Amino acid sequence: MIGLAPPDYDPAALRTATTLPVGTPATVRAYVGELLRRHRRAFVILIAVNTVAVVASMAGPWLLGSLVEKAADGARDLHLERTAALFAGALVVQAFFVRLVRLRGAMLGERMLADLREDFLVRSVGLPPGVLERAGTGDLLSRITTDVDRLANAMREAVPQLTIGVFWIVLLLGGLTVSAPQLAPAVLVAVPLLVAGCRWYFKRAPSAYRSEAAGYAAVAAVLAESVDAGRTVESHRLGGRRVALSDRRIKEWTAWERYTLYLRSVLFPVINLTHATVLTSVLMIGGVFVLQGWIGIGQLTTGALIAQMMVDPVNLILRWYDELQVAQVSLARLVGVREIEPEAGDDRVRPDGRDVRADEVHFGYREGVDVLHRVTMDVPPGTRLALVGPSGAGKSTLGRLLAGIYAPRTGHVTLGAAELSRMPAERVREHVALVNQEHHVFVGSLRDNLLLARSSAKDAELWAALGAVDADGWARALEDGLDAEVGSGGLALSPAQAQQIALARLVLADPHTLVLDEATSLLDPRAARHLERSLSRVLDGRTVVAIAHRLHTAHDADVIAVVENGRISELGSHDELVAAAGAYAALWRSWHG
Repeated sequence: MIGLAPPDYDPAALRTATTLPVGTPATVRAYVGELLRRHRRAFVILIAVNTVAVVASMAGPWLLGSLVEKAADGARDLHLERTAALFAGALVVQAFFVRLVRLRGAMLGERMLADLREDFLVRSVGLPPGVLERAGTGDLLSRITTDVDRLANAMREAVPQLTIGVFWIVLLLGGLTVSAPQLAPAVLVAVPLLVAGCRWYFKRAPSAYRSEAAGYAAVAAVLAESVDAGRTVESHRLGGRRVALSDRRIKEWTAWERYTLYLRSVLFPVINLTHATVLTSVLMIGGVFVLQGWIGIGQLTTGALIAQMMVDPVNLILRWYDELQVAQVSLARLVGVREIEPEAGDDRVRPDGRDVRADEVHFGYREGVDVLHRVTMDVPPGTRLALVGPSGAGKSTLGRLLAGIYAPRTGHVTLGAAELSRMPAERVREHVALVNQEHHVFVGSLRDNLLLARSSAKDAELWAALGAVDADGWARALEDGLDAEVGSGGLALSPAQAQQIALARLVLADPHTLVLDEATSLLDPRAARHLERSLSRVLDGRTVVAIAHRLHTAHDADVIAVVENGRISELGSHDELVAAAGAYAALWRSWHG
């Protein structure tokens, strides 16, 4: 079979848009097997109920075949009343169990879909923070939305219906073999045609659907990046370039859409021809057998009706198997996160002290391109360290290394002589917390948002934490107080209020070492200064690493580290660095005009 060729372009551009892996067939099979084991009882019940429904559906052809056989033999009393009663009873049983099949199938599908969503969420949340930070927003967004949506229909219907269809076919073939064994081989005449068409289709479909999904992810990535960086695009007059890139990604995606549509347009006529071939072969071969006296006319009638009944399960199997080709791609993208190795933390590694040290650290986001070069520094317990320097110098990267978010390429970052990269993430968070410029308000009550930091906290502790960050004023003014619904669909909080909630969580978490990456950047300078003074009381005695552009934060620090081009160029107190007349002194003079 020849026809429309797949889109002719190198899909490398699509692959570069995906940083999270796609699950291998072995990973997908393992996860599907796990789902089946979890729900094996529901599958057994579904098969049993479907068996009763199919057996009941074969009562009609058998009764009609018996009537035809008796009429052909010249019988005078056909017992039509009894036959009609049996037929009506079979219909009632069939209708009842068909409804039960649909209900059981839908329930099974919903449970499996719920398991899939929960497994993906749990696994995603458990990924190393560095992996999530480097993941493309478009790819991650398309997995959470588009891939889950595509799988929803497959989980609700495809898996149960495919199971039903397979057993339906088996039972119909068994019924045909029992009622008209000579006609059973006639059904196999159409098998080569069906196998050839399906092999042609399924040889091409999986890769085509994968490319289609990757194309959509690339479109989502381009659109998300363009929207997120809208002001930058506008200020640098990059609109035309972004539009051209979007057009190219959309063109590549729609080309795969057209190709998968072409594949289906070939498969469906082959299926229709198969159905016609099955019925024709049964009637023609059965007619010859009747003329030869090998079978009765009633057996031919029963066999033809059962052969005609095979249309529905064959369509069901192929329809949902085709749906599973799309779903399999989405499932592979969702279970791909299972292939990311969890953080290899050694539970035996425990910090012996609170001092933080970086020793000859090199780090880069891409292989061969380091952002930090030979960074060495000590942060004794209780020290307030300020990291300052020009944008892009590596301050935030160094802060994330000190917080245990990233592991150095070479060198060591230790807490109490224990390497942060060897400690389990949960243990690192017990000692070190990072608060950056991005703050999320979860849908729910204000209380629930705060309890994320410490689930056992009492209301008095929550109010104390809000007071510590100057948020108790607006929080007490809320009509429902801590029970006020915030987040999407609830009370819309300003960026500054969201930042205060994040800092209140920090107070509740109570770590001994804090990394603050522009944690007050969303507040106006006067409010930020006031909040920092309030926080200074809360942070008293803790180790604080503050990454700041506002140099009054550096002025209050015990030690200031100036980061330039991924290196620490100066280290000392405010007065020492101003007296040294170096890079920090120049920054201080420019800050004060």
